Amino acid sequence: MVGVTTESTTVFIARDVITMDPDIPSASAVAVSAGRIVAVGDTAELRHTGAVDNTFSDAIICAGLIDQHLHPILGATTLTTEVIAVEDWILPHKTFPGASSPEDYLRRLRAAEHELSDPGAWLFSWGYHRLWHGPLDRTLLDRISITRPIVVWQRSCHEWFLNSAAIDALGLTATEMADQGTASSMMDFAAGHWWESGMNLLLPKLSPVFMTRDRLDTGLRQLVRYLHGNGVTAINEPGIMWDLEPWDLYQEILGSTETPFGSTFLVDARSQADAGLSPDDAVADAEAQVARASSGKVRLLPKQVKLFADGAIISQLMQMREPYLDDEGHPDLCHHGEWMMRPDTFRAFASAYWEAGWQLHIHVNGDAGLDLVLDTIEQCMIDNPRDDHRTVIVHFANSTEEQVDRIAGLACIVSANSYYPVGFADRYGEHGLGPQRADSMVRAASVLGRGIPLSFHSDLPMGPAAPLTLAWCGVNRRTPGGRTVAPEQQISVHDALRAVTIEAAYSWRMEGEIGSVTPGKLANFTILADDPYGVDPLQLKDITVLGTVYEGRWFPISGR
Repeated sequence: MVGVTTESTTVFIARDVITMDPDIPSASAVAVSAGRIVAVGDTAELRHTGAVDNTFSDAIICAGLIDQHLHPILGATTLTTEVIAVEDWILPHKTFPGASSPEDYLRRLRAAEHELSDPGAWLFSWGYHRLWHGPLDRTLLDRISITRPIVVWQRSCHEWFLNSAAIDALGLTATEMADQGTASSMMDFAAGHWWESGMNLLLPKLSPVFMTRDRLDTGLRQLVRYLHGNGVTAINEPGIMWDLEPWDLYQEILGSTETPFGSTFLVDARSQADAGLSPDDAVADAEAQVARASSGKVRLLPKQVKLFADGAIISQLMQMREPYLDDEGHPDLCHHGEWMMRPDTFRAFASAYWEAGWQLHIHVNGDAGLDLVLDTIEQCMIDNPRDDHRTVIVHFANSTEEQVDRIAGLACIVSANSYYPVGFADRYGEHGLGPQRADSMVRAASVLGRGIPLSFHSDLPMGPAAPLTLAWCGVNRRTPGGRTVAPEQQISVHDALRAVTIEAAYSWRMEGEIGSVTPGKLANFTILADDPYGVDPLQLKDITVLGTVYEGRWFPISGR
């Protein structure tokens, strides 16, 4: 990526400028100096204020696209695995076609094993999902190989499956897995299966093998190319885990002058709880974490913390008011959700951070999980009313209209994964949720109808880190089967673009710096070949991203 830097004022001319600023509804030129926007207006008004740059004269300048919530370490590590997922994954180095059946999945996994020439090499694969790919356990993986360690990472990144060779290589035993509290209840050693809190027993031994320096370095560099190719100019990792995440590599790669986006992080309260910290000690620890990295291109946001309610939607471990359903539509008494933080622990940590004036970002997927979250925030408001607390309801998979009313009444905001109903409604309607609950996931229009700020995120690798695709999902709600699910929840192109620009910035309290083309803000733009307002809404995700401008510097995408 070759950039051009100028110290004097540069006037970028475009076919149109999508400002996302209601005070500047239309423009065709942006003046930039020292990495910031100094003026926005018509070409005739601005062309004499600096050196005219016609690079984008036939293109669209859009406010820099933002992925409000993704996971660099998970994205980087999945990029270095054999990806066998439900959908196609188009990555910088390779396209991995989707596998839609158990037979296809096992065929792909066997083929990946056969392609490894080194008999001692580990096979890591990501993307498995039982509803598409059938049951999986240690026995089935052993049929592929009893000598090669095989590790399968479930599509949600909240579950792992290991064959016997991998278990033996890591020195794992049933004895050490037992009597470890909640974690021991979320694993099945005989099946080679670990999920949610049970992963805490696995990852300390697996991470040194899976997250090697070389794999992380390679994956992070691929991640930078992937995000740039999708026009991303800012990201946030909502919950850093210092013991697992390579902060030095983040600084080296994400912090490089050649990386055309900014990266911010949040403190992770769940890891604090799992480490045995008290809520009060956790707040003090969080302050110390922020102090470690409070400035620069890669940094922690001050006084913002991530908490967790229930389990992952892609594992169908969210906590639901009504039972899950089996394939015949009957209550499935063997299937239930999980709590990622026990309710009493969640309430205690939320209260401590609230009292300390922190902004809460809360992972929640089920309607019963959302009850816990809203009850907790309501009690916090009773105990200590706060203005502009901006508590973020994160993911927002399952909800009711009554709960949306409560979100509005409590002045919370929503950051939703718009991919959920698109990617999963068809299959979840057949198993687990049933048609009504599956189709109504992510009530985006209901949120906007109550005046609640709404942003979108990918949760990469849970969904593609492609903001235009996330916008497309919100606008169309079109499944691979061709259905438009809950059409009453479709939103406009404008609201969808706001969700991946200014509203995403607002959720981080960064709306004064990024999110719109406004004088005084950083000159972060995404350059598009076509106007999102002018194309068929079904073509929104197919608009070509030509490159990005980051703090005034042009980073074209090679070959476009």
